[in-house]
Amino acid sequence: MINKTPIGNRKPRKPELMAPAGTKACLMAALQAGADAVYFGVGTFNMRSKAGNFSIQELDEVVQIVHFAGAKAYLTLNTLILPQEEEPLHRTIEAAAKAKVDAVIAWDFSVIVAARAAGLEVFISTQMSVANATAILYFHHNLGIRRFVLARECSLSNISSIRHSLVQEMGEKASEIEIEVFAHGAMCLSVSGRCQLSQFMSGKSANRGACQQPCRGTYTITETHDGKILQVGDDFTLSPKDLCTLPFLDQLLSAGVDSLKIEGRQRSIEYVSYVTKSYRRILDICYETSHLPDFSERLAEAKKEEMICLRQVFNRGFSSGFCFGKPINEWSLGDGNQATHRKQFIGEVVNYYKKSAVVAIRLDNSGISIGDEIMVHGSTTGCKQSEVTSIEDNLQPVSHGKKGRTVGVFFPELVRCGDKVYRLIPVSAKT
Repeated sequence: MINKTPIGNRKPRKPELMAPAGTKACLMAALQAGADAVYFGVGTFNMRSKAGNFSIQELDEVVQIVHFAGAKAYLTLNTLILPQEEEPLHRTIEAAAKAKVDAVIAWDFSVIVAARAAGLEVFISTQMSVANATAILYFHHNLGIRRFVLARECSLSNISSIRHSLVQEMGEKASEIEIEVFAHGAMCLSVSGRCQLSQFMSGKSANRGACQQPCRGTYTITETHDGKILQVGDDFTLSPKDLCTLPFLDQLLSAGVDSLKIEGRQRSIEYVSYVTKSYRRILDICYETSHLPDFSERLAEAKKEEMICLRQVFNRGFSSGFCFGKPINEWSLGDGNQATHRKQFIGEVVNYYKKSAVVAIRLDNSGISIGDEIMVHGSTTGCKQSEVTSIEDNLQPVSHGKKGRTVGVFFPELVRCGDKVYRLIPVSAKT
């Protein structure tokens, strides 16, 4: 049961669901899946420089797309800023203000000061490691900051305590403060995402958005005296499992959070789609059906179903992170990807017939059969998925479409020429 009792005089409100947008296709997938907000990078001033990101010239279009969908657009400017970068940073902030982005996510004071001067909202990034009410109040009173992405090492108890402390200090005005937390996605070896391992080993700084993720590999210990080599366990002991709060999302909501962030600006379009849809469903159930007598049963069943969905896309196994205290020995169990399904490229959309809801697919790489689950990706289409229930080759019904042929397949949602088509293939279950 969600605790909807106000904390102090703070009225309970449904938290925002924020999804990553590393590319335009992921942006569309996030909005289609029900995200209330998306966060994205421009150029190199963000913690995912290897993501697709967007150019300054694309900012207007991106924000317009997001606002048209009724969502909010947040720009990540959350790296360290070097002296020679302050001028281009100011140009980026000017473009963000002109495009009417809803907020900038930052932790370097040069970004915070410049963004506030431009009239932009600023969200304090998790890189700032804000983990108590005193720090929040300082930023709020002195810089006008209203939202804080808490340090990742904060537990549910910590979050609840912070919210209560804010109410004690501010009374009704405590509702001005918004608490944002990561709800799902990759966790870094270093708490709050600050790590020098990549910088030390390859000269690519994580705090500059260029992490090479050396922690995701296997390591051995060599004894210098006799050369004996010891592999460090069967697990990837520097590579944590992914955070997943969906099994206890109701408890996280009761702690008093205002925004749930999904990590993954470098992950696939289907990851963005699946994860956003799953959290959207559970969040809606928590806030829209809690008055029903069978709420607990509904919620439990929905969680089971959505966990199956989450396991289908890239994951390193799931962990509760720091939500219940310090996680012990929760490391990746294999080469990283524990997904129960993989996608196989089969071809490209060459036409879509709206009246009959049929997509024409040129089978460039593989055949297709009735019963297959296919997924279509596109920069405007986003991510669409359906089971193959009928196939036509040269207007004749067939049970299998051969590689090299162009076939018609019933597909209930609009897709576009040039979209890529994939088949979803189950793989051996992984723990």
